[in-house]
Amino acid sequence: MRTDNLNNWTKELLNCTQCGFCKEVCPIFDNLEWDSSAARGKMALSYGLYSGDIEPDESVLERIYQCTTCANCTRRCPSSTGVVEVVEAARKDIVASGVVGSTHQKIADSIAILGNPFGEEKSRKELFGEVPHPAKIAYFTGCSAAYRNKETSTAGISILKKLGVDYTLLDEVCCGSVLGRIGFSDDVIRRQAEANIKAIEDTGAEVVLFSCAGCLRMFRKEYPNFKDMSFKAMHFVEWLSGQELDLKPYGKRVTYHDPCHIGRHLGIYDAPRDLIRMMPNIEFVEMVDNRESARCCGGGGGVRSQFPEISKQIAAKRVGQAEIADVLLTTCPFCVNNLKLGIDENSTLEVRDLLELIDELLE
Repeated sequence: MRTDNLNNWTKELLNCTQCGFCKEVCPIFDNLEWDSSAARGKMALSYGLYSGDIEPDESVLERIYQCTTCANCTRRCPSSTGVVEVVEAARKDIVASGVVGSTHQKIADSIAILGNPFGEEKSRKELFGEVPHPAKIAYFTGCSAAYRNKETSTAGISILKKLGVDYTLLDEVCCGSVLGRIGFSDDVIRRQAEANIKAIEDTGAEVVLFSCAGCLRMFRKEYPNFKDMSFKAMHFVEWLSGQELDLKPYGKRVTYHDPCHIGRHLGIYDAPRDLIRMMPNIEFVEMVDNRESARCCGGGGGVRSQFPEISKQIAAKRVGQAEIADVLLTTCPFCVNNLKLGIDENSTLEVRDLLELIDELLE
């Protein structure tokens, strides 16, 4: 097996002391309870692939791909080992060696042909009926909010109109986050990055707003590796928390789920909470695990597409923590969808995107 990518992470491979602290916070280990499913197990397997001591058989591949890339292990690790980087490098080497799961290949093919991972043939222009034009603010809807959670993108557009903002939508394609998480090469992701950066710069936008945590992470952490950008990338809630908003009262108890991609990966914790506290009459309560220690929703890292039952079990445990509230708010359509899967049929808990609630309350 090729190890071109793992070769770049030798220091991290040797950094893991096999202490096992990662087992305390790993959502996969919490469900499977196999040592190989925790971060230290994946580090050992990755080292075995790197050294050539083991072959990427079905059992090894299963464990390498049973990781949501939530990065809670790195937060807990005494050595701050870059587990996510190593796991993703191992996945890239596996794919480069010609081994790709059927579900993941279907996703990649759809992105290459249609510009989205869902096999949807309509373009963004056809979906929203808006043509990109010069504007200082652009809204990058992302695939999930465009094709699966259109209520979120509709809310974002509505908010911009209510605030009188001259904005533009974009001739965008998939940001490539899912491709990176499941092991496709930097060259594949570079094509997505260059297409999206050009689409944005063609409008002259100075600020680009995102409602998807995964998309924003790509623009802030990965796109700069491929191309310089002339604009600022912000999550919608970051931008909104700095605006003057006239919001109607909301007399419910709410809690907030930190998406891994804007939480541990980007450090955005205050903006959504500041926005929630702007709402009159709201009661905001924190879950036991919040901010840096927030539990993963279970939907990331390609786990939901390849291991849906594990993903659902992880979501159920996070939803269980949220039962202290009437409404569970979050700021990523992917998290919204996965958390909804974890709700028990007898529960009255409601899962909503914060952007949708802001639109509902905005005068």
